[in-house]
Amino acid sequence: MSGMLRGAFVEYGSNFLGPIPNVVVFQFNPEQLTRTITIPDRSGSSSRTSRRGENRNAEAPPLESFTVTAHFSAADDLGKGGAVSAIPRVFGVGPQIAALEKMVYPSNILGGLLGEAIDAVGDALGSGGDEEPHERQVPPEQLPRILFIWGLTRVLPVKVKSMTITEQRFDFLLNPVQAQVEIGLEVISNQSPGSDDIGEGALDYTLTVKEAQAALNLVKSVELVVDIIPF
Repeated sequence: MSGMLRGAFVEYGSNFLGPIPNVVVFQFNPEQLTRTITIPDRSGSSSRTSRRGENRNAEAPPLESFTVTAHFSAADDLGKGGAVSAIPRVFGVGPQIAALEKMVYPSNILGGLLGEAIDAVGDALGSGGDEEPHERQVPPEQLPRILFIWGLTRVLPVKVKSMTITEQRFDFLLNPVQAQVEIGLEVISNQSPGSDDIGEGALDYTLTVKEAQAALNLVKSVELVVDIIPF
């Protein structure tokens, strides 16, 4: 179906997308999406419990998590020509997998690894200086902020909880040319106000759409009840 929308992951900065965001579009939309809504303990203390023993104040919102499996194949792009075809000829599906993995690691991890490599070379040459390697100042690590986009009604700020990569076939350079990646995600719904305008806006939008859909279902339910009950 040529006109079908594709799901995607978009990595972004704190309050802006930035000049070159990390984007991974599903090459093939997953056939299923497994969602789990975990309801936190709402037993509460006795002071917050009504006379009937029911706690009316939720301590925290429900946590939504889900799992999707993304499939990638270099064969699908080889006949398209241009860069779309050239990249898989050289690297297979490695670039897509690398972009997904980048969404798991802290944003400054490459800089940290580069600094450690420079220290190691300096020590080997006898010019490492007086500072011990463990005393090196490392900036705080910040995990990537990610939007999971699934159609027009679901745009969610998420964090990656797990990622299982299965490389299935390889070319003569041992680049993976076919792979599937099972990704466990958790919706971020308890951010402090103002800490992530994009994530907050995406979550508010999705919740608003859900409210509208629930209202539409009410209209449908009322119509069914009217048809069933004779007056």
